[in-house]
Amino acid sequence: MIKHINPEELKSPSSRYSHGIEVAAGARWLHVSGQTGSGGDVRSLTNFELQAEEAFSKVEAILTGANMSKANLVKLTAYVCLPGKEALAAYRKVRDRWLEGHTTASTYLVVVGLANPNLLMEIEAIAAADQ
Repeated sequence: MIKHINPEELKSPSSRYSHGIEVAAGARWLHVSGQTGSGGDVRSLTNFELQAEEAFSKVEAILTGANMSKANLVKLTAYVCLPGKEALAAYRKVRDRWLEGHTTASTYLVVVGLANPNLLMEIEAIAAADQ
């Protein structure tokens, strides 16, 4: 149902993602609104990795609520307020651990800010499953 597209003429993905994902016709789609690390843990207010873990945990809860799993993910988009290689490395570490070997199409954007100035990142997701 989900086919990973990584053409030979393109450079291999630089981390754990696919250049493209094809979903078969007739699939059931789930678009997950941006999820943040605004949980109850006060330590997460200044800790990027804790916010990322909380955001991915929320995405997983939504997938579960739709009778889907990480294997159904088609696309992840991350909005991050921290520039630099350290933030990208921290995001990849949390994302790759959370995905447990699954790959998606992926976009990572560095932005000036989010709706709440304490938020360091936000994740959107798209998933698809058989009818």
